[in-house]
Amino acid sequence: PEQGRCAHFVLRKRRFCRMVPAAGRRFCGEHGHEEEQNDRKRIPCPLDPKHTVYEDQLQKHLKKCNSREKPKPVYFVQDINAGLKDVEEIPERQVPLSSLSIEELQNLIIKLKKASNGLELHLKEQILSHQALQEALNDPKNGESAFKHLKQQASILGNMEKLQLLGPGRCFVEFGAGRGKLSHWVDTALENVESVQFLLVERATTRFKVDGKHKRRDSVFERLQVDIQHLCLNKVPVLEKKKLPVVGIGKHLCGAATDLALRCLVESYTTCCDGEDEEPAPKRCRAAQTEVAPHKSAGNESTTEDHKPVAGIVIALCCHHKCDWTHYVGRDFFKSVGLGPVEFHYFQRMSSWATCGMQETTSRASTSEDGEGQTKDTEHEQTLSRTESGSDTLQGILSVEERKEIGFLCKRLIDQGRIEYLQQQGYKAALQYYTEPAVSLENVLLTAVPNPSLIPEPII
Repeated sequence: PEQGRCAHFVLRKRRFCRMVPAAGRRFCGEHGHEEEQNDRKRIPCPLDPKHTVYEDQLQKHLKKCNSREKPKPVYFVQDINAGLKDVEEIPERQVPLSSLSIEELQNLIIKLKKASNGLELHLKEQILSHQALQEALNDPKNGESAFKHLKQQASILGNMEKLQLLGPGRCFVEFGAGRGKLSHWVDTALENVESVQFLLVERATTRFKVDGKHKRRDSVFERLQVDIQHLCLNKVPVLEKKKLPVVGIGKHLCGAATDLALRCLVESYTTCCDGEDEEPAPKRCRAAQTEVAPHKSAGNESTTEDHKPVAGIVIALCCHHKCDWTHYVGRDFFKSVGLGPVEFHYFQRMSSWATCGMQETTSRASTSEDGEGQTKDTEHEQTLSRTESGSDTLQGILSVEERKEIGFLCKRLIDQGRIEYLQQQGYKAALQYYTEPAVSLENVLLTAVPNPSLIPEPII
């Protein structure tokens, strides 16, 4: 070991521990159990067994352990966006896709193609850009990965601008924010705009955040470390106080996180969240909004009465194989085309075929990182190994191109459920390609803005 460093050898890293032990000790506090310390015994922490603690100091440690349960923030409402939990609808045992017989797989494909009849499969290509990123895009220091990220972010901002979502007096909520790069560029695009608020929703602690770069006084950045499943936007202090119209954004929001975000925006925020133990009162609040809308006067800017809770939604979709029937917002759509949780389970697994039809092409595919810098292709490779690797069923009857086509249909079917959900909630929703496949294999953008002709009827 180095002079003054811990004498414990870390096998996994093939080096000695680099922590500094106390004076007169050979080992640091983490590895102190390796030497006699007046018969003091170290035990695994009951809150997190990844670290140890002296047994006689356990009670003191539990009060300050980083893994202890911390007080919930005011905007935490248990499972508010989780959806209905009908246990009867969820199959007890889900058979792996690779264990299906040829006949069962063919029946699933027939059901998929029948349900996809009439869907708009040729999405509009809307690859845009924004002036705010031009300097960064032209920077020769950018590597290939950074350039791909910038092209995606530029197109997302371009689509937001086309929908007139970039404006003053709004709160931009970035779901699955990671480092917060998307919000950073939105802030850059709104450089001379006043009264702009950013809420960055991320359940994990994130390193190398870009939040600190925003020093100007007109925009405010706030991080909400909470799972989207439990986020009640109505109870976030800044929204509770200012009643700002919200624009929900996200870049590569994986699977079920998209459904949780949609429900967070158009149900738990659009409606009144009265308390943790009470269900939201969507009908009363939604009806009130539709009643006051016609009374908006041209002279009034923004009042509590004509306040539109959600001004728009712009989310780059990703990882349909991580969707979950319990959280999925398009369950009614699936039922309307004769499908249920069993078919959904298989279709969400098959959706990965669209981006990894065969393992050889997966390794060569264009990588696309999410907000936290983890490559999506890695996730697809893992899914491939779990669902297709070693499957004799697939090798005999489906070619690579057929698997990609089926995966594409699965993605479109799942996304159509989201579109119809948003339409039922009073939004004009659409899907479009926002970047080239060479930039990102996950290149579909979901957008939605309020549509007066699709305002939902109040339910009594």
